[in-house]
Amino acid sequence: MKYFLAFMVSLTVAGADAPVTYVPHDKVSEALAKGGSLVTANDLTVSGAHRTGAGQVELHEKETDIIYVTDGEATFLTGGTMVGGKMSKPGQMLGTDIQGGESHHLSKGDVIVVPAGVPHWFKEVPQSVSYYVVKVLKP
Repeated sequence: MKYFLAFMVSLTVAGADAPVTYVPHDKVSEALAKGGSLVTANDLTVSGAHRTGAGQVELHEKETDIIYVTDGEATFLTGGTMVGGKMSKPGQMLGTDIQGGESHHLSKGDVIVVPAGVPHWFKEVPQSVSYYVVKVLKP
């Protein structure tokens, strides 16, 4: 888990001028239990999340989502066509369904990368799922 975060941050750091960010384990644990931001920078964000049920369909115009599942399982849909999409904030749409697309069974240890512009959805969460999400922002 700690290697995943270090790897993801190293992918986006352009050089030695970028500051080092440290997040203590208690804050990480809290974010995975309740959800919450861990790191916010100009080109990325890192958050912890915990779901006990399905979410809404999302589409981010300028954010690639990198999701690493730390516990639990879920059915996650990607691609296809968003149904009922409405702008929820600049650069993001929320919808009610996906027509077509690809279904993925996510479980502990899985990583999925959703490029900017691709609809995605935690469609089914049988009990719960905890995960990190790294959002890499397109310039």
